[in-house]
Amino acid sequence: MMFTPESFVEETIASLQSTVDDIAVIACSGGVDSTVAAAIANMAVGDLLHCVYVDTGFMRKDETAEIETMLSDLGLNLNVVYAAERYFAALKGVTEPEAKRKVIGELFIRIFEEEQAKVGAKYLIQGTIAPDWIESGGGVRDTIKSHHNVGGLPEDMTLEVVEPLRDLYKDEVREVGAHLQIESSNRQPFPGPGLAVRCLGDLTPERVEVVRESCAIVEEELEAAAERGEMELPWQYFAALLPVKSVGVHGDVRAYGETVVVRAVASMDGMSARYSPIPHTVLTKISTRITNAVKGSVNRIVYDITNKPPGTIEWE
Repeated sequence: MMFTPESFVEETIASLQSTVDDIAVIACSGGVDSTVAAAIANMAVGDLLHCVYVDTGFMRKDETAEIETMLSDLGLNLNVVYAAERYFAALKGVTEPEAKRKVIGELFIRIFEEEQAKVGAKYLIQGTIAPDWIESGGGVRDTIKSHHNVGGLPEDMTLEVVEPLRDLYKDEVREVGAHLQIESSNRQPFPGPGLAVRCLGDLTPERVEVVRESCAIVEEELEAAAERGEMELPWQYFAALLPVKSVGVHGDVRAYGETVVVRAVASMDGMSARYSPIPHTVLTKISTRITNAVKGSVNRIVYDITNKPPGTIEWE
């Protein structure tokens, strides 16, 4: 049967109504996957649904305030949990990518178990989509990278997991979001672990702030260039901070700073991608702005021209 957003929404509402017979919580990041899942679940079970947004400390610039407004406007029963200190403490000294994702996933669930206790929830609804569980491995599939909502789930969790978008790919989720007139349906993808997987190496508030500012600059410059007609807006675009130091110069002083990599790709569903050709004039503006904004900590900007495969879209 051919996929249509209308039929998917109708069938999913019916499925949720037959499955969710008690209070449910949903992890809503404000991204298209979790927001679409929350909107459909809200249509299906109404007051039984409690939406929880966790500010992990790894969100993009001004993101928490924007998402809080958007989710409230959708009529969701929303609770915001500020957990940055807990996440930084749990991730202290953790640098291996898979270990990071598993720590993030487990703490994510522990926070939801706390929210479960407050409202007496039985179910955890997640915005898991097909690439999440495909890339997380299992059975005959290799683990490309564990997604926090799949590979990071603790074995002893008490919530029953419900995944209404499990068989959809990103382009299909966007179609559903557009059908439901959800503001974030055209928003570029953002990883569940947030900036934690764009800050390679030690996760400190200072290093995460560098990548947060760098990501904001990349987004602003590429969106402005696309609006001016200088380039097509990529499917996904961001900056990552690498634990690679090199010699540079600030004024007349020798500086030993880290490296920011700019990444921008074109894709349909995230399963494969090609790097986006960005005009050198735009890359120059990005480089100048980032090095000026984070003086002393970053002295080298590079552009990633790797397709997927062989690389992944995110660096971790």
